[in-house]
Amino acid sequence: MLVPSAVSVTDAAVGSVFAEKLSVSLCVLRIAAYGLGLLFSLKTHREFFVGAEQAATGEVPWPLGLALATLAGVTILVALVSEVFVESVQQAAVAFGMTPAFVGFIVVALVGGAAEMASAFSAARKDRLDLSVGIALGSAAQIALFVAPILVLFSYVIGPVPMDLQFWPGAVAMMLIATMTASLVTNSGRSAWFVGVLILMVYLIFAMTLYLLPPRLQ
Repeated sequence: MLVPSAVSVTDAAVGSVFAEKLSVSLCVLRIAAYGLGLLFSLKTHREFFVGAEQAATGEVPWPLGLALATLAGVTILVALVSEVFVESVQQAAVAFGMTPAFVGFIVVALVGGAAEMASAFSAARKDRLDLSVGIALGSAAQIALFVAPILVLFSYVIGPVPMDLQFWPGAVAMMLIATMTASLVTNSGRSAWFVGVLILMVYLIFAMTLYLLPPRLQ
């Protein structure tokens, strides 16, 4: 996701064309990687993703038809709610003096990931840390490998202007720090409440920075 930002071209005209072409190419590759990831987890190596408790209790997954129908229904409801939410956020952003970066990185992300966060909290309360972490990382991977590429590709069809994956330097730094933080925490194999406090502090630092960031630096 950060490659177009890392290899940006100084010439504005050339750089814009280059960023658009590279972004589209990378989006296709990432969607392919996401599809192969689904094949890996749902078909060829599904035993790797069965929790110990599920294997012990013999829980039976939903039938494929019911799961797809439920997913389609929820997707439609989320799309309808999103329309209302976007209009509300635009009005709230003006009223509370929120910067566009704060709205995009914090507000929309919090509301959009509410379902995943509720599931992760529920798993953590049941002492199923593997499931809780898996939900959080899986949601982030889905956004990076599927949602963002789809938005870029659709912008060429329904958007007013084509989108690309070229981010401003501050966003690049925050994404790198967030990725390294998640990697360090999950690879250690253990955790404690103070580790959670430090992770929240990193998030609050990002939120405070984005809220106070002048528009010209975004």
